[in-house]
Formats: sequence, structure tokens, C-alpha cells
Amino acid sequence: MEIQNISVIIVEKNGTLKSVTIKEYKEDELYKKCGFKKAEDFVKQTEWSNIKIDGKKYIVVLYGKTDGKANTENKYDFPPPVDSTLFFGNCVLVAHVKKENSEYGLCHLTLELWNKIYEKLFGGFEDLAVTCAEDENEVDELEGVPAEKKTKHGYLKDGFVVDSDEDEDYGSDDDDSNSDELEQSDDVDGSDELDEELELEDIGSELSEEEYDYSDDGGDDGDLAASTVFTSVNTSTNTKKKKD
Repeated sequence: MEIQNISVIIVEKNGTLKSVTIKEYKEDELYKKCGFKKAEDFVKQTEWSNIKIDGKKYIVVLYGKTDGKANTENKYDFPPPVDSTLFFGNCVLVAHVKKENSEYGLCHLTLELWNKIYEKLFGGFEDLAVTCAEDENEVDELEGVPAEKKTKHGYLKDGFVVDSDEDEDYGSDDDDSNSDELEQSDDVDGSDELDEELELEDIGSELSEEEYDYSDDGGDDGDLAASTVFTSVNTSTNTKKKKD
């Protein structure tokens, strides 16, 4: 089938789109427009049908190769269902439009038309400029809230969000109370150790007073030593009783 002057889009392997007008359109010679020397493996890969743009319905057909040499992979992001298919070399897009007799015929596929079709095939893209304008015109829910009910950063005080200053004051009180408790515990421990040392000194002094020298020699010296010991014990006992 030969048709005169039809615009198609060449999808180059580097992902660039180029509009080309074919004076004598022949489907079986499309491979030549893509730079291939042979038509081998260059076939129809998929078609996107019933695409409604500006009140008209279109079908777009993709031709290309899925076999090829390394480093000749096509880098263009094609719409589903071939979004994960690997193509090699250049590809070509050809459009058909639905006529009044309900039949589809070849038509010009411009870059502008393909961009609209491409966007629709992907489900539409979000317009960032429009979204930004909508965000700027959005009403602030906290605009009517009194300043004393909001933190210094503009958030609502709800028991969970508080000012950072309040957090710092609260933390400092805890630190002071903890340090006081530690100091008190240190004082108690130190006094206990001091009392124990005093008691040990008293016990040592009492033991030193009650040390006696017993002699193995007999006679008066022995009796005198014994009486001296007896007298010392009684004196010590009487002294303790008076103190009591």
C-alpha cells in the first residue's frame, strides 16, 4: 500500500524523537527509514488503539527490532505494554485516525500529537506549575488559632507538641533532683564509714587496757603480780559501774 506524504516519528536509539515525512509510504520499507539494511526481524511490535485526542480516535503502531548487537539498545521509554521490552536500533511510530465511515486510515503523526497521546497512555502527568499554584492558594487551618495556643514554630499545642524551651526546663529540674539525691546518698555512706572507724578505735583501746603480763616465776613476786591483776580488774569494774 502506497500513500503520499505521511509524517511519521523516528525514535532514535539514543531516545531522541524526530519527525520524518515519507513521500511514498510503504509499510514493508519502513526499516529503511530507521537505517537498517535488511528487513529481517523488523516487524510490528505493538499498537495503541482507541486513543481519543481532541474529539478524534487514533491508533498508533510501533515497528522495530527486539534482536540486535550490544550497545545498540534503544533508550526511549515506551508506554505499556512495551515499557519493559528491549528494542535495538531505531524504531518508527505510525498513526491511524478513525474516519467518518468508522474505518481507520493513515494520518500525520506530529511530535505535538504524539506528546498528547504519550501522556494519555501513561495515565496523564501532573502539571507541577498548577500544583504549586494550588498549594499557594490553600487555606491555612491554623490561621485563626490564637498565638498562645501555638508553638513558636507555628504548630498547635495539643499535649504532644510543645515548645523546645519547655522541654529543656523540664529536663533541668530532673537533673537537679537527681544530683541532690546522689549527694545525699554520698553523705550517708560517708557517715556510716566514719562511725565504723570510731567503734573500731574504741574496741582497740579497751583491748589494750586489758592486756596483762603473766609471769611464770613463783614466790612473792607471783603473788604480788596476781594481787595486782586482781586489783586492776576490780578497779576497772568499779570504774565502769560508776560511769554507767
